Order: sequence, then structure tokens, then C-alpha cells
Amino acid sequence: MTNVNLSDGEWKIMNVLWERESATITELTAILQGETGWDKHIIITMLNRMLKKGAVSFRVTGRAKQFYPVVSRNEVSIRETKGFLDKVYRGSIGMMVNAMVADKALTKEDIAELYEILEQAEKAEKEGKKGSSS
Repeated sequence: MTNVNLSDGEWKIMNVLWERESATITELTAILQGETGWDKHIIITMLNRMLKKGAVSFRVTGRAKQFYPVVSRNEVSIRETKGFLDKVYRGSIGMMVNAMVADKALTKEDIAELYEILEQAEKAEKEGKKGSSS
């Protein structure tokens, strides 16, 4: 599991890189300019920080650097989610869901999705127990 922590701005860049698989500074600037107002100098600064963190790397293609993600969206998302749960809800998923229920933040679709996720988790746990007891 990776130990990369991303700022909100770095998440924006990583989301573009994960979707496109790679991008140049010019491409990133064009894609993010409207949403963020960032110019190429801000993008360069952020990419340099992300290089130091080990989140991205690059290869030189012609005159441009083609940046690409070194870490997967899934591994960074899991780490960030665990960090959020620990910080805000003392690691308790139940406390988080309870807060969302109390705030009426869950739609019928969200509740149905949660049921499906829990059923899959229960099935996976049962299968895991079968495999460990044989």
C-alpha cells in the first residue's frame, strides 16, 4: 500500500492522469484551466511536488514531458478513506453512516447501494471463512 497523501489540487491533476493515463503540462493546463483558473506555472509546481511524493513520473516525448500516475486511484482512495474515517469518525464506519442517516443525506439509491455492498461483504467473509477452515 502506498503512502502518498494528495492535496485537493493534486487530486484534480491525478484524476485527469488516471482518466487519460498520461498528459503533458500543456494538456493538463488546457483541461484544468476552466475549472481551476490555474496557469502552467501552478501545474508545474504541483507536478514537481507530486514527483517528490512518488505519485507521478514522466517520460520525455519529443520536446514535452508526458506525465503519468505511478499510484493507482484505488490504493490512494483506500488510504485517504481510512484517514478520513480515523480523523472524523474515530475509524467507525457505523458512526459515519449514522451521521448521514441523521442528516437525511442518503437517497433511496444510496441505501440500495449500501445494502448491495454489505451483502457482497457478507458473502466474501463467509467464503473466506470456508477457505480458512478446510
